[in-house]
Order: sequence, then structure tokens, then C-alpha cells
Amino acid sequence: MTAQLSEPKPVAQPAAPSSVASRLPGLVLCAIAAVVGLGVTKLVPAASPLLVAIILGVLAANLHFLPPSRPGHLGLLRDHLRPGLAFASRPLLRVGVALLGLQLALTDVAALGPGMLVVIVAVVTIGTTATMALGKLLKIGRTQRLLIACGFSICGAAAVAAVEGVEDADETEVATAVGLVVVFGTLMIPTIPLLGRVLGLTELQTGLWAGASIHEVAQVVAAGGVIGATALGAAVVVKLGRVLMLAPVLAVLSVRKRRMLGDSADIKRPPLVPIFVLGFIALVLVRTTGVVPAEVVGGAKVVQTVLLAMAMFALGCGVRLAQVRSMGIRPMVLAAASTVIVATTGLTGVLLVS
Repeated sequence: MTAQLSEPKPVAQPAAPSSVASRLPGLVLCAIAAVVGLGVTKLVPAASPLLVAIILGVLAANLHFLPPSRPGHLGLLRDHLRPGLAFASRPLLRVGVALLGLQLALTDVAALGPGMLVVIVAVVTIGTTATMALGKLLKIGRTQRLLIACGFSICGAAAVAAVEGVEDADETEVATAVGLVVVFGTLMIPTIPLLGRVLGLTELQTGLWAGASIHEVAQVVAAGGVIGATALGAAVVVKLGRVLMLAPVLAVLSVRKRRMLGDSADIKRPPLVPIFVLGFIALVLVRTTGVVPAEVVGGAKVVQTVLLAMAMFALGCGVRLAQVRSMGIRPMVLAAASTVIVATTGLTGVLLVS
């Protein structure tokens, strides 16, 4: 009698972790960094939670707090953290940028008067154009100098990340630009109020200059608080006017990128205007209608700060100090020159219109 052999049962394969589960460890770490950043800001109001978060990210990436998960990995950046870090540095950051729109009403910008509107456009246009030209003379790659130009002329790390989404810059270029924004923008916090007093500017003039010159929104708030209550409101509105310029600048970059890529069906071309920028514009329009309660605006600001702080931590985790050092002193020189160009343009404009 022939024995019937049963077919071997397939070995059950472990279920692949869901995308949510794979992102969770990295997102939790980013959230912890954001909470720490907010806590430090409570103790030291001049400190930006975004600045604290990015410093924590750089430390996590470059200090050997834990053994590496495999040769070549540094610090806390084990493999299971990477999906969450990647999610925070892109989708979460873009949501944070879009939420910035709720902090800006077009009526507030219009109230600055046509002269200051021209100043805002001039700061962004001259700052970006001059930085790109100088970067070319310094023989810095186009993408790197574009990230620095937009970060310093428009709205800091948020602009760097937004441009990266269009230009597909590499991690080191983005980290270098963000790091430079943090360093030079932080130096501007005490510098603008001090120079305002030395030059004999009024509190309002100094506030307008701070908003037209300093890189990050949080840095503008810190400087405005140092200058005075009158300056703070003016500084923030001017800065948010610069943030509004992110939409047309990204539209121009997207059109240029699409032309460079051509009509090939095999190449994914960027949208004419990124979706998160459309979201930003939509929220500006919603805020302008006046239908959004103040409580909602305040809550959105907290969420926006947390999301941007999480994103800054994730971007900081991409900073490899050895790679940044290998890029040499030229990006630092360009960043210093861009800061001077933007600040000089802003001061000249403020003096002409006030």
C-alpha cells in the first residue's frame, strides 16, 4: 500500500509592519524633541523651539549615545527610527508650513502700506538674486546656493525644506542650509535691536527692519520681544509678508524645473505649485475672511510649532558634521554675505518708506 505523502505546509511569514507602525518610533523621538524644545523656550523665551530641536537632532546624529545598529551608523539613528524621521522631515514639515497661513491675514499685510509691500518684494528678490550670483562666483553648486538664497531671503528652514521638495536636493545640502539659517538667524536676534539703537531708529522702524531681515519667524518674534511691544507686531506682520512670497517663488522654481526635465513621460515632474503651498494660500484666505476664532488660530499656532519642531529635529538628524566640514568655508561665506545683503536691503527700504 502506497503511503500518501501530504504536501508540506508553507511556513508562515511574519507580517510586514504597517507603515504607521514603522514610523512610530521615529515620530515619538521627534515629538519628545519638540516637547523639550517647547520646555526650553518656557525657561528661556529668547530660545526658539525649532532651534533647540535642530540642535538635539545634530547631537543625536553625531554623538555616540548608543552603539550603532551596524557599522557606519552614528549615534541614536538606528534603522527603526529612520521611517519616522523621514516622515517628519517631509509630510509633517509641509503641514506645518501650510498652517503658517492661519497666522497671516492679507488685511494685516495691506495695512503696512504700499511702501512696505515693495520693501518685502525687494528683500526677497534682491536677496535671492544677489545670493545666487555670489554663490556662483564662489563656485557653489546651484542647488546649495538656491537653498541658502531662499532660506535667508524668505522664511528660513521652512523655505529650505520647501525648495528641497521642488529641487530634490541631497541630505547634506539641506542640512547645511538649515544649519546656516539657525546660526546666522540666531546671531541676528541681538544684532538688529542693538544696531537699531546705534543708528537712532525708532522702535517701529527697528521692528520693521527685524521683520524684513531676520530669517526665521521664531527668531523675528524673539528679536521683536527684545525691541518692544510696538515693534513685535510690526516685525511679525512684515515677516509673514515675506513668508507669503514663498508661493510665487516656488511656482517659478517648479516651472523652471519642469522645463529642464522636458516632456519625457518617464520623468516625474514637480507640480506647478506644491500642494502644501496651495494649502498655505487657502489658509491665508480663510484667515483673511475673519471667520476663524482666535482660539482656533492660537491652537493652530501651537500645532504648527510642534510639527515644525519635529521636522527640524528630523532635519538635524540628517546633519553629518564631517560632511558639512567637507563642504568647506564657502557656504559659510555665502551665508554671511546673504545675511548682510538682506539686512541692508531691508534697512534701506524701511528708511525710505518711514
